[in-house]
Amino acid sequence: MKPRSYREAGVDILKEERSIASLVSQIHYKRQGLGSPIDLPGFFTALIDFGEWALTMNTDGVGTKLLVAQVLGKWDTVGIDCVGMNVNDTLCVGAQPLAMVDYFAVGDYDEEVAMQVGVGLDKGAEMADITIIGGELATIPEIVQGYDLVGTCLGCVRKNGIIDGKEVIPGQVVIGLRSSGLHSNGYTLARKLLEAEEIAYGDRVPGSSETWGEALLRPMEIYVREVLDALRSCRVAGLAHITGGGLRNLARIKGDLGFEIHDPFTPQPIFTALQEIGELDMKEMYSTFNMGQGFALVVEEGEADRALEILSRKREAKIIGRVVKGPGVKIPSFGISL
Repeated sequence: MKPRSYREAGVDILKEERSIASLVSQIHYKRQGLGSPIDLPGFFTALIDFGEWALTMNTDGVGTKLLVAQVLGKWDTVGIDCVGMNVNDTLCVGAQPLAMVDYFAVGDYDEEVAMQVGVGLDKGAEMADITIIGGELATIPEIVQGYDLVGTCLGCVRKNGIIDGKEVIPGQVVIGLRSSGLHSNGYTLARKLLEAEEIAYGDRVPGSSETWGEALLRPMEIYVREVLDALRSCRVAGLAHITGGGLRNLARIKGDLGFEIHDPFTPQPIFTALQEIGELDMKEMYSTFNMGQGFALVVEEGEADRALEILSRKREAKIIGRVVKGPGVKIPSFGISL
C-alpha cells in the first residue's frame, strides 16, 4: 500500500520525540567540574565545560539511504553523508568540528563495501576539515542483516562564542543555504513510494537528467567552511541544520519565537516528483524533507549582505524569511504552519 505520510511509511516524528523524551527522562547523573555539561536542551549538539572552551559532541547516522546504496552496489558516497550529518550539527552552536569516529555495523564481511565506505568518509573529512581518528566495525548478524553507518563528532568553541539563540529577536532575517537534494532524511518514505509505484532506481526522475538512484545517492552538502567564514566576519544570532523534520528544525533555534518563510527555495525535481507520486500535501513535504534547503543562519538585517557575500562563494544562499513574534514556522505562500 502506498504511504500518504512519513508516519504511514513507518517513521512518526512525534512518537520519536516522545521516545527520546522517555529515554532522556531517566538520565540524571551529571559530572561536576571539568567535563560537566553545559545545559542547552533541544539543540543540535551537546556542550561540555572545558575551562575557557566548550567541547561539543553529537552523533548521527546515514539511515535507510544505505538500503539504496545496497541495491545499487555503490557505497563510495555514503561516508560523506555520515560526516555531513554530524559536522553540520556541530556548527549549530558556532563550534568548529575537529574530529570524528565512525561505527560501521555489518551482518557479514565485504572488503569492497568497507573500502568504498572509507573513500566517502575520507572525502567528507576533507570537505569538513576534520580527522577521522578512529572507529569500530561491529559484526552483529543476528541484529543487522545489511549495514549501518553512524558517526560521533567532537568540536570546540570558546564559551563566550557559543551561539545559543538567546540573541535571536523579531525582525532579524533568516538566510538559507541550498541543499543538494534529500541529504539523508525522509528515505523511508521516498523508498516506499517508489516501491509502491514499481519505479526502478534506473528510471529517470521527472524534470531531471538524473536517475532515481543517482538522485537518491547524491551526497549531502557539508557547510563547515563557509559557515565558519561567516562566523568570523559577521554577528550570527542563530544556526540550524535542516534535517529530519524539515523546516521545523528552525524552531530549535529559539522555541518562543516564530520564523516566517516568505521566499523558500525552489525544491529540486526529486521533491516535486515524490510529492506527485505520493499525493502528499505541502505540510507533509515541509515537515519531512528539507525541500531544497540544508542549513539556516539568523542575522541582523544590517549583517545580511556581508553574510550572503561569504556564504554564496560555494553555493546558493539567500534570505528566505524573518524572525517574528509567536512560536512556530510559517510558510504563508502555502498557507501552512509547521
